[in-house]
Amino acid sequence: MFDWSVIAQNIDLIGVGLLVTLKYTVVTCVLGLMIGLVVALAQLTEIRLIRLAGRLFVEFFRNVPLLVWLLWSYYALPIFAGINISKEAAAILALSLYGASYYAEILRAGIQSLDAGQNDAARALGMSPVQAMRRIILPQAFRNMIPPLAGQTIIQMKNTTLLSVITVPDLLYQASYVASFTYRPMEIYTAIGIVFLIILIPSNYLARKLEAHQR
Repeated sequence: MFDWSVIAQNIDLIGVGLLVTLKYTVVTCVLGLMIGLVVALAQLTEIRLIRLAGRLFVEFFRNVPLLVWLLWSYYALPIFAGINISKEAAAILALSLYGASYYAEILRAGIQSLDAGQNDAARALGMSPVQAMRRIILPQAFRNMIPPLAGQTIIQMKNTTLLSVITVPDLLYQASYVASFTYRPMEIYTAIGIVFLIILIPSNYLARKLEAHQR
C-alpha cells in the first residue's frame, strides 16, 4: 500500500533535486545551442577543413552514448588533461557537448532549408556573409527550427537523469537517496515520474503546437 506521507516528509530534498535538474537543463541547453550554432556554421562554410571539423564533431559526440561521455569526462579527462575537474563541470561539459551535436544538426538543416536566393539577395545588397547570416538567414530559419529545438530541449532535460551516476544531486539522485533510508522506493520513484510528467507533458504539447503552427 502506498504511503504518500514519505513524499511530504522529504519534499525539501526532492525540491532541491528538481532545482538542480532545471539548472543543468537551462545551462546545458544554452551552452549547447551556442556551441551547436558554431558547429552548424562550420559545416556550411566553404573551407573544407573547417567543414570537415564540424562534421567530425557531430559524428564524434552523437555516436557515443551520453552515459559514456559523462563517465569519461569525470574519470578519464582529468587523467588525460592532468587537471582536477569537479563533477559539476564534468556534467556541464558532457551534457553541453552532447546536446550541441544534436542542436548543430537542427540548426544546419534549418539554415539549409531556406532558398539560396535569400543569401544571394543579401549579398547583392552589399552585406557581408556574417551580416547576411545574422540579419537575413538566421531570423527566417529560426522560425522553422523552433519545433525541433523545443523537442531537443525536452530530451536534454530527460538526459539530466544520467547525472546521478557521477553523484550530481539531481532529481533522480535525490530520489535514490531518499529511497535508501525510507525503504519506500515505489512511492519515491512514482513521485519522480509524476514530476517529470507534470513538466514534460505540457512541454511536449507546446512543441506540437509550435510544429503545427509552422505547417
